[in-house]
This record gives sequence, structure tokens and C-alpha cells, in this order.
Amino acid sequence: MVKTEVKKVIVVIIGALLNAIGLNLFLIPANVYASGFTGMSQLLSSVIEQYTPFYLSTGILLFLLNIPVAILGWLKVGKSFTVYSFFSVAVTTVFLGIIPLMSLSEDILLNAVFGGVLSAVGVGMTLKFGASTGGLDIVAMILSRMNDKPVGTYFFILNAFIILTAGILYGWEKALYTLVTLYATTKVIDTIHTSHVKLTAMVVTKKGDELKKAIHSRLVRGITTVPAKGGFTNESKDLLMIVITRYELYDLEKVIKEVDPQAFTNIIQTTGIFGFFRRD
Repeated sequence: MVKTEVKKVIVVIIGALLNAIGLNLFLIPANVYASGFTGMSQLLSSVIEQYTPFYLSTGILLFLLNIPVAILGWLKVGKSFTVYSFFSVAVTTVFLGIIPLMSLSEDILLNAVFGGVLSAVGVGMTLKFGASTGGLDIVAMILSRMNDKPVGTYFFILNAFIILTAGILYGWEKALYTLVTLYATTKVIDTIHTSHVKLTAMVVTKKGDELKKAIHSRLVRGITTVPAKGGFTNESKDLLMIVITRYELYDLEKVIKEVDPQAFTNIIQTTGIFGFFRRD
């Protein structure tokens, strides 16, 4: 257990470092914006510096924006996910303050692509180990717990706002390069971590009752149980079917390994669902 947590902390730190490198060495010097709260922090930092006598760094603004979101996440999502997510934001803020703000290339396209890819690798690693980089990820979790509305709409609205504001303030060329960064980021995260908002897990186990209790103690998701029989051994088993969000995949895998390491689990993409998506 301790070994797993230490590994998770190390991965979050490495992810935060990569994210900060992508920002300070590529995206920020080129005035190209990342997605989500990170891009919002970049944009606010630029606006504050240009239109007021004050200056607030991207890292500080990212940290401040995530405080109310972290509080909501703690109350609505779960302590472990929120703690690691806020830890990721805090470490990213520290790295943004340590890593010098400098440009390695004058080519804006190279900055957009490499900055997006580096940041995405950091985000993807963090997601894969059951945490997030905070901000919009936590908002997505809260929305998925409250209702079954597609969270992609909220990502689109915020990112569209960032792109439009960047275009109006700094020229549409910058906005178009921001689109390139968003595209590269999405593709890399998809490669490292499942990109689907909802997944269906089908678990074949001999410990159906134990596994159901363990899953319900970690996730607020309904479970459908179907009697099953081994095709070769004819042993009686249970088939548990559960629909989860991508953020819950790590916790589900962890529970299954703890309760029944011999269980067979199949994870498939869920295009859409009808009916309730949570356990009351």
C-alpha cells in the first residue's frame, strides 16, 4: 500500500515537472495557450500584466483558481482524488517558479507542438495513476457525480473562451496556434490514458459479494450482477458490470486487485448510456 502511494506521488511530481517545462520553455514565451485552467491562468497573467500595474505569474494564478475547485472536489468527488490533484497543482506551481521563463525556439509552431506534447505527457501520466492536474478535471468529476450531462461541453466552452480571447487580444494567429496545441495535447493524452468519458467494466469473479462491497465503498456507481459459468471448468462465477468515468478506472483496478487478483476484467468504450449513472 505504501509502495503504491509513493509511486503515485513520484508520478505526480514527474507529471507536474513535464507540464511546467512545456509551459515555461515553450507555450508561455510564444504566447500560445494551454487548455483548461492552465490556459486560463496564462491568459489572466497576460491580461493583468498588460492592463494593470500588477503582475501575477501563471503558477500563482493556477494555484489560486484551483483552491475553490479543490474544496468542491473534497466535498463532492473524494478525498484521495482531490488531495493528489491539488498536490499536482501545488507542485506544478513550484516548478513554474523554479524553471526559467525562456524560449528555446523562435518558431511558434514548434513551441505550440512541443509545449502541447510535453504538457500532455505530464497530464496523461497523472491521470493514469488516479489523480489529475486539477481545475477542469475536478469540475468534470463533480458534474459526472451530480448528473449525466456530457462534460465535453464544459471543456469546449472554456477552451473556446480562451481561444477567442487570445484572438481578440493578441491576434488570430496566436489563437490558431493555440488550436494546434489543444489538438496535440488531446492526441497525446488519448494515447497515454483512455480519453473516453465513460467506460464499461465487466468483471468475472468468484468473489462477487466481496467485490461489490469493496467497489461500493470506493465508487458511487451501480453494479449489475449476472450469474456466469466458466466455459472450460464449469465453475459458477459472477459477472459484475459497472459503468465508470475515466477518472475512476485507477480506483476500480486497485479494488479488483485487492479483493480478487484472479478476476478477469474487460474494459470497453461506452458510447452512451440511458438511465441513472450513480448509486443513490
